[in-house]
Amino acid sequence: MSARVRSGLLPRRQLLACAFCLSLGLSAGAAQAASAVAAGSPAPGFELPGVDGAVKLESYRGKLVYLDFWASWCGPCKRSFPWMTALQQQYGGAGLQVIAVNLDAKREDANVFLNNVPAGFTVAFDAAGATAQKYGIKGMPSSALIGRDGRVLFTHTGFNDADKAALEAQVQAGLKQ
Repeated sequence: MSARVRSGLLPRRQLLACAFCLSLGLSAGAAQAASAVAAGSPAPGFELPGVDGAVKLESYRGKLVYLDFWASWCGPCKRSFPWMTALQQQYGGAGLQVIAVNLDAKREDANVFLNNVPAGFTVAFDAAGATAQKYGIKGMPSSALIGRDGRVLFTHTGFNDADKAALEAQVQAGLKQ
């Protein structure tokens, strides 16, 4: 246990959230299907503020969307960002759009994260968590792959190195549809 945790410098809520997030990162496969949005159902729409203006899901119709929910305190989220950047670079030309929705209560926390872990994809902010509620998010990171027709193809909770190949295979399959 770190001196910061022992001394009570981390708020209890953040400490519990970090522990939960870390557990998801270690056992992401077991956390599969935590989302309330079922494969085949229409993806809930949203319009959120983003780094470069409003981010509206509907404007990406016709693209395959990898929608990721994250927070600045989430350890596995830090590891997923470089992977999502590489995914966007590799498949963006084929029609993939990665959108990462931040759920921090304070945008400053998200900005600090983004300064340390740059995003090579679209970032939106949902401090109220309304979009995460629509998607039934139970842990972070969580993702939904949304087909070109606006229907959910796949959902996943957690992130670790073992997940990369299976997630990329889902993206490749989605691009072929």
